[in-house]
Amino acid sequence: MMPCWGFGIQARNGRFLSKIRMLHQNHIHLSRRVGPQIHHSLLTTQQQYTQNHLKFPHATIHKSTAQSGDDTITKNDDSEYQTTSEEETIFALSSGGGGASVGGGATAVAVIRMSGPCAFDALRELLSPSPNGLSGGGKLPKLPKARMASLRTLYDPLTNNDSERRDPLDSALILTFPGPNSFTGEDIVELHCHGSRAVVNGVLSALTHLNSVPIPAATSDEESQQATRRRLSLRPADPGEFTQRAYAHGKLGLVEVEALSDLIVADTSLQRKQALKQFDGRLSRLYMGWREELIKGLAHAEAVIDFGDDEALDPDEEDDGDMDGDGGMSIWGGISPRITSLRQAMERHLADASRGELLRDGLRIAIVGRPNAGKSSLLNLLAGRDAAIVSSTPGTTRDVVEVILDLGGVRCTLLDTAGVREEKEEGVNEIEVEGMKRARIAAKDAHIVVGVVDSTDYERGLEAVDELINGDGDFDDWKKDNILYVVNKVDLKNEMKDNDCVSKSNSFGISCTTSEGVNDFLSVLTTEALSLVSSGNDEASSAALSSLEGSEGAVITRARHRRHVEAAADALGRFEVLSGQGYMALDMAAEELRLAASELGRITGAIDVEDVLDVLFADFCIGK
Repeated sequence: MMPCWGFGIQARNGRFLSKIRMLHQNHIHLSRRVGPQIHHSLLTTQQQYTQNHLKFPHATIHKSTAQSGDDTITKNDDSEYQTTSEEETIFALSSGGGGASVGGGATAVAVIRMSGPCAFDALRELLSPSPNGLSGGGKLPKLPKARMASLRTLYDPLTNNDSERRDPLDSALILTFPGPNSFTGEDIVELHCHGSRAVVNGVLSALTHLNSVPIPAATSDEESQQATRRRLSLRPADPGEFTQRAYAHGKLGLVEVEALSDLIVADTSLQRKQALKQFDGRLSRLYMGWREELIKGLAHAEAVIDFGDDEALDPDEEDDGDMDGDGGMSIWGGISPRITSLRQAMERHLADASRGELLRDGLRIAIVGRPNAGKSSLLNLLAGRDAAIVSSTPGTTRDVVEVILDLGGVRCTLLDTAGVREEKEEGVNEIEVEGMKRARIAAKDAHIVVGVVDSTDYERGLEAVDELINGDGDFDDWKKDNILYVVNKVDLKNEMKDNDCVSKSNSFGISCTTSEGVNDFLSVLTTEALSLVSSGNDEASSAALSSLEGSEGAVITRARHRRHVEAAADALGRFEVLSGQGYMALDMAAEELRLAASELGRITGAIDVEDVLDVLFADFCIGK
């Protein structure tokens, strides 16, 4: 069978040149009708249209696969992947623990993974007790049944050839996954070994050695085995290479690859749930559905361009009379309302206050206040350990100390900052001044600010916090609503809790020494964090995630997605202007639909994602 090809930008021979001429003629007239700003965008559109057709005359927007004999043929632009038989076989430690390469200690179980056309041959070599392995012409070891665990002994191919039998490496649980029904689409072997460094390093060294071992072909004919000999092609995997092969063979889309990356590094329950919801494909389905709608409108426009102005864009508009009387103003028929509705859906999707990105990346909570107010003591109390040095000497904290917390399923980075006071006060030196500058920057970049005030020095403490927040005028208005005031040391002056604390909203009296009031403050801090990643009126973490989901549970989790959706919505806005220009702007309006479809295609990995892939897979750990 021949490879399947997805929708692509097609060069249209002589018609392409006529389109370019039409674009040049149209923008002269449109400059007077749509204004200079839109006119500039249209000129950009014209240039992109030319570049697209010249650079990608047969560009494929989405990868697809087809079967040809026993090999899987794949096509994704100029991908290097042609058939699985041409791939090198890769291996890596896929779990944490024992290998020196990851610097880990011993674990109960370590998983070593192989993927590629030689994976099963490498496994046979490890299962062979013969001193010369498969190259000695012995009987081929029988492999376990696919997807069924089997306890086997692994033998060391580095054993001295003078021995009658190879030394055992480990007693391991073996799993095989024949391609294409595997994670990567290739033959996969998983070795579940004991997790000591000696075992893990021994198996990895054995696999490295197998790269130079000649083996017979896997056939029952003994003469054919000896006649057809080849070398195993094994090498250590690069970071993220297993997932990269899954993407290249059509097992995962780009959005799913990003979700897998988020799932691997998830620290909290809400991060895990959000990554799983994205990994199941609902975000891809949303963007692909939008893109299909755009392609339908684009196909109608191409029909008019190809077959003449009398071709109706919408079947429902065919009998509505002659459109020539209105100069072609109604040429888009019922398509324009659908495109407007689609743009509005994109804008609703964008109007989420970046909650998905906040949940993925986590919140920053800055603790600020005067020296000796109890900032470091509060940090240690919330962290449950001595993360910061506590001393009665003012100015002990000079740099920003960070601690990661899980507040209701939201990943939060708690920042202990240097005490803020007047630079002219006694004892202030240049190092402390630098610390105060960093404290102001940390507060400015934080999503929540906790102002700690000493109850025994309430007025000066409150003034220092307010000056830090309002002094330079750089604080966003929405951040001023996310400030919590903590009056510490209420055990030393109990009347402060009942009197001065109520002078500020969102204020709490606590004692870091006795832990009085800390639980109430922590509960409000958790609610505040949940409100930033949800609609703000949820009372439980389970409701927090559901408020994020929107259409089909889809939520923007990366700045890359947001950038492309914004570009697509802008293109549809320009389309709405041009669609009212009739036949004169037909080509340029169609090009805006094409640009919007391309932007959505870049999110899902349909087109032009090589630079994204390089960065994305480099962030994966080795073995995934």
